[in-house]
Amino acid sequence: MSRKRVNMRAVLSVSDKTGLVELARGLVAAGAELVSTGGTARALAEAGLPVTNMSEVTKFPEMMDGRVKTLHPAVHGGILARRNRPDDLEATADHGIRLVDLVVVNLYPFAKAASDPDTPFEALVEEIDIGGPSLIRAAAKNFRDVLVVVDPADYRSVLQELAREGGPTLEFRFDLMKKAFGHTAQYDSVIAMTMRLVEPREGKMVRAREMAPGSHPTPKDLRYGENPHQKASWAQAVEPFHAPWRVHQGKELSYNNLVDLDAAARIALEFPEPAGVVIKHTNPCGVATGGTLAEAYVRAREADALAAFGGIVGLNREIDEETARAITSTFIEAVIAPAVSEEAAAVLAGKANLRLVTTDFEAVTKMLAGENFRETRSFLGGVLMQDPDRVTEAREPWPQGEFPKVVTKRAPTEEEWAALRFAWRVCAHVKSNAVIFTGADHTRAIGAGQMSRVDAVKVAVMKAAGSLKRTVAASDAFFPFRDGLDAIADAGATAVVQPGGSVRDAEVIAAADERGLAMVFTGRRHFKH
Repeated sequence: MSRKRVNMRAVLSVSDKTGLVELARGLVAAGAELVSTGGTARALAEAGLPVTNMSEVTKFPEMMDGRVKTLHPAVHGGILARRNRPDDLEATADHGIRLVDLVVVNLYPFAKAASDPDTPFEALVEEIDIGGPSLIRAAAKNFRDVLVVVDPADYRSVLQELAREGGPTLEFRFDLMKKAFGHTAQYDSVIAMTMRLVEPREGKMVRAREMAPGSHPTPKDLRYGENPHQKASWAQAVEPFHAPWRVHQGKELSYNNLVDLDAAARIALEFPEPAGVVIKHTNPCGVATGGTLAEAYVRAREADALAAFGGIVGLNREIDEETARAITSTFIEAVIAPAVSEEAAAVLAGKANLRLVTTDFEAVTKMLAGENFRETRSFLGGVLMQDPDRVTEAREPWPQGEFPKVVTKRAPTEEEWAALRFAWRVCAHVKSNAVIFTGADHTRAIGAGQMSRVDAVKVAVMKAAGSLKRTVAASDAFFPFRDGLDAIADAGATAVVQPGGSVRDAEVIAAADERGLAMVFTGRRHFKH
């Protein structure tokens, strides 16, 4: 498409009319015929620009209050025809279809309507654009021949590319195509999230008034981010990676609350038996299992009672009255669990500021196990993606299979095996470098986020509420030197679990034998950054 080409056809249908007239004037100057619909056509005509109404192209009037206006072969045939395919061009010629060279579309303001809880459901449905996404997707699919523009910020560069000798480059066309598919994907995601908040009531469809924060149709503004000077918001994914949250009570959730609740839930999900977790700044300060949920929670809290003050609690069972009373006996910021009984809810309500959140733990488990699920985080303006870290090697009681592998002269006792497995499931959720000490059912000391394993051991020993004799230790990665292993032995542990894989493994194994420790390798590292 060069600047010398005449009779270029451009289809314009925009909700956001920012820069529309300036773009259209540039297109007319380049020899383009403008084809438009509804309000866009009126805006162009009022600006004194020549415009062909879409109904003149389709030979059908707009109908059904504008629901049907561009869905026609005379439009989509002109967009989708491949210029290098004689059969496509013959088909357009046989049916009198004019080729389309440029599609400029942005979509109905569905997100704006969805963000207003007073928008009637029927009015909301009418903000679901049908023809617009179809035009965008058709043009994006045929990007080699048709420019697709969804962002007014691109109007100037489009006119510049059209004026280039030889016309727009393939790279430019491809960039516009990627932006177009991102635009429709985001649009459909907002619709999908919003429709989760619609439920039948009294024989008709109405909008649910209670919006679970994790299901909010558009990003929800938070008071601030990690610190008061940082702006923040949150939104949740759609199926199949969706686990709706319900906030039952308490102050508004903060950015840090949400991150800590996520960390608490992930650890609690590691255990099939009743489990309690207390989180501070994404690290566990206590994790425990028990015969009852209340027992598990109290053990977790008492593992580091000082740090547990003002912590975030994760529980993997419905909260019962006994557990609720244990929670309210000290200051806790927030709690997440799969459910809460009526009796427990009444007890927790006595702490008005306590944030109580429930979520479908089965849905979370399914999400994290999903074959295509990826975790994301920002990186200097880009996005990093990875599979979630699943501690699958500890799902069954140890020992089992090739790993964990005993590498010392002494094998763990039955009690040590249970404790090592418990430690390994928790250690994977502690910030690296991490070394933790545990018994068979609760943590005893946690050394998190240190620059060396020796330092991690020192922090754990410093944090320990009592003696660490007859505990076991877990290290999220291998020991590069024997000094870390010696520090663990000095602290009183009798067995160690670690991935192995160091060039000095033999030296570390020899140190364990020398100190009388049992040590097993898992063959799998669990860094957490």
